[in-house]
Parts: sequence; structure tokens; C-alpha cells
Amino acid sequence: MNYSEFLRMIPEAILVAILIIVFIADFATSKKLDRKWFNPLVCCLMAVQLVACFIPQEPVTAFGGMYVTTAAVNVMKTILSMGTLVVLIMSRTWLYGKEANSHQLVSKSSEGEFYMLVVSTLLGMYMMISAGHFLMFYLGLEMASVPMACLVALDKFRNNSAEAAAKYILTAVFSSGVMLFGISFLYGATGNLYFYGGSINHVAGLGDMLTATPLTIMGLVFFFSGLGFKISLVPFHFWTADTYQGAPTVVTGYLSVVSKGAAAFALMTILMKVFAPMVEYWQYLLYIVVVLSITIANLFAIRQSELKRFMAFSSISQAGYIMLAVIGDNALGVAALSYYVLVYVAANLAVFAVISVVEQNNGGVTQMSAYNGFYKTNPKLSLLMTLALFSLAGIPPFAGMFSKFFVFMAALEVRESGNFLPYLVVFIALINTVLSLYYYLLIVKAMYIKDSDSPLPTIKSDGSTRLALAVCTLGIVAFGVVSCVYNWIFAAGA
Repeated sequence: MNYSEFLRMIPEAILVAILIIVFIADFATSKKLDRKWFNPLVCCLMAVQLVACFIPQEPVTAFGGMYVTTAAVNVMKTILSMGTLVVLIMSRTWLYGKEANSHQLVSKSSEGEFYMLVVSTLLGMYMMISAGHFLMFYLGLEMASVPMACLVALDKFRNNSAEAAAKYILTAVFSSGVMLFGISFLYGATGNLYFYGGSINHVAGLGDMLTATPLTIMGLVFFFSGLGFKISLVPFHFWTADTYQGAPTVVTGYLSVVSKGAAAFALMTILMKVFAPMVEYWQYLLYIVVVLSITIANLFAIRQSELKRFMAFSSISQAGYIMLAVIGDNALGVAALSYYVLVYVAANLAVFAVISVVEQNNGGVTQMSAYNGFYKTNPKLSLLMTLALFSLAGIPPFAGMFSKFFVFMAALEVRESGNFLPYLVVFIALINTVLSLYYYLLIVKAMYIKDSDSPLPTIKSDGSTRLALAVCTLGIVAFGVVSCVYNWIFAAGA
């Protein structure tokens, strides 16, 4: 093995360097001291890593095709880094708030562990989407999943955080086993686990070897089921609401956007590249799962009165819209999925930033009824919350409308002529968009119309929260009207 090939993995190498720096800073600094410089240090390091991701890189391979990166992969890494940076900025309020000092939330002794776990999960996601081999993909997936379970359980002074982590890790273990079972079927049918072949590794790739046999079809179903747990697609979604509710709000935001976006992109890549000879099978599978995810999640979201559970079902529905872009099996689908994830990161993190700051100033309450009359005491936060919810619902002129438009267009670009099912699926998705608007407006109604005898007091946000909300709001407004953003993503995926 030539160790110089590690130098081709520049984004991953920078993340490893950040991990080492954070570990040394945490270890060498007394935890009894006031370390309010720690969060800005980590954010600056992640900003450097984000700038490095923006630098155009030629497609490279390493370790005989085990690691493969393209322009589309680099774009997704940039989006994931953006979301992670916003989460780290948001976390300062949680880590240094009054609740943390009173040991009702995470203790300061866990601050360094929080940063290292976040960067570790991001490193695993990078390896997952750059994998050119199923074993490398599985290692990256576990690198992202195990630290994520620790993040969910980091709120160790509350019992429901431990419960949420237990449910998450149990479903993660089960889904990983199901996925490995499916991968073993593929290996048994072909004797190969490489995604790509030809000049990359001088062997045939799975995309050139797979045929639709009972063994490979079962492998496809088991693999899709295992990764469906990670994306929380219906019917693999049962862990989502309890985990989102029990996890710290900042971690819930990270889990709902960054982790979901990486898994969705990896699934799209494998379906299009590895299972290309079996496209008619996984397309029909996607038709069913997308319709179920969007419809069932919307119906259950209407019944929720707790905001984090509400956002859990919202994220399940959004996962269905994300996977809608894969149906078309074309370059437009790659660009539409990446663009949707980018817009979803901005809108969803804006919602969780508001939930987090309200939770910090309201004794940990996240019930929707607590937001009754919220506009009278906190008009600015109410406005930003409304903009984010409108973007999630797909209301023009916000970026969410454009992202939904592009995934609908990608789904309709099916190569098989005369197939009416994509039109039916898109029609059902459009109907569900109206339904989602109804339940998003329930929060808006609570903030602007419903009265409360004891509304939430006026909240004075700190600088970190204002910065995170400003970045997210800028993305909600600008990503939809600045065409160069989508053109950049489309050019990378073409």
C-alpha cells in the first residue's frame, strides 16, 4: 500500500487534523477554566475546512478504487460541511447557557467530546459518500452512526436522552445487519464488491456484472431496507420520533439534515452506479417508499403537539421528497437531490435554532402550545421561524419552492417512455405539499393568532444564535433566487 495516497483525500485529511487539534486543546486545557474560546476555535477550523471544500478538485481515486471522489461528491461534502458549521455555531448557546451550568443539560466537561463526536460523524459521512467499495461504504456508515448514538445520549442528565440513544443504536445495529446480509448476497452472486471497474482498479465493477436474479434482487431489497433506516423512510421510520424528541435539540438538527443528506446521496449513487442494470426493480421500490413516506409522515405530523416530534415526521416527509429526485436516474436527479439537501439544511436548521433558543429560555419546554402568542413578545424570532416553515412547505418565493420544483422535474425525466407511474407519484407528492402546508401553518397560527395568558417572555438571543439564524435565513431567501448556486451544483453532477 502506498501511503502517499492519503494525500489525495484532502477533505478527510483536514477533518482528521481538526480532530487532533480539538483533542489536544481539550486535553491540555483545564476543564475548570472558562473556555469560551473553545467554540470559536472549532468553528474557525471548520470554516477553513469548508473553504478547502470549495476549492475545485479533479476527480481522484485511491487505494485501488476503494476511495473515489468526483465533482458531485465534492459538492455534497461542501453542503455537509456548511450544515455542520451552522450546527457548531448553534451549539454555543446550548453549551454555555444557564441550563448547561445548572447541569440540566450537557455539562461543560463534555464540550470537547461533543465537538470530536460531531467531526467524527462528518468524517464517516465523507468516507461513506466517497466509497468505491461496499466494505469501505459500510465502514464509513458505521463511523458516522456510532458517534451519532453518543451524541444522542450526550444529554446524560435526562433519562429520555438515554432512551433515545438506546432506540437509535438498536435500530442502527439491526439495519446494519440487514444491509450486510444484502451485501453478502451481492458478493455471493458476483464475487466482487467494487462499485466501479475498468481503469480504476483493473477489475469489473458490480454495475457491469449484476443481472436481475432472485439472489441479486434480494440483495437489493435488503441493502435498500438497511439504508432506509438511516434515512428514516417509511416503513423504516419508527425510531425517528422518539430519537428526535429525546436527543439534545442541537443534535436533533444535525441528525435531521446532515446525516440524512449524506445517506440519501450515498443511496442515490449506489442505485445509479451499482444497481444500474436493475433500474426497473429499484424504481418501482422507490415509487412505493416515496409515496408512503410523504403521505404517512404528513398524516402523523398533523397529530403532533410536541415540536421535536413534529419536526421528526416533517423530516420523514422531506426524506421522501429527497428520494423523489432519484427516480429519474439522470444527471438532473443528482443536481436536484444535492440542491434539495442544501435548501433543506438552511430551512430545517433555522427551525431548530429557534426551538433551541426557546427551549433554553423556557425550562426545556418544546410543546407547540408554548408558542401561543409568541409573535407579541418575540416578533423577530417569529418572522424567521415563519420564513423557514414556508420554505419547508415549498411556498414561493422561498428556496424550498425551487428545490421541490427541481425534484419533481427530475422524477418526470424517466428514461422509460410510456411509464405513467412517475406522473402519478409526482401528483401524489403535489397533493401532499398542500397537506404539509396545513400542518406547517399550525405553528404559524400558534405564533400569530392564538392568544396565551402567559406567553413566552421576550428572548434576547446571543451572538451565536443570531449568526446561525442570519446564515440560515440568507440561504432560505438567496438559494432560490441566485441561479448560480443551482448552476454550480448542476455543473458538478452533469
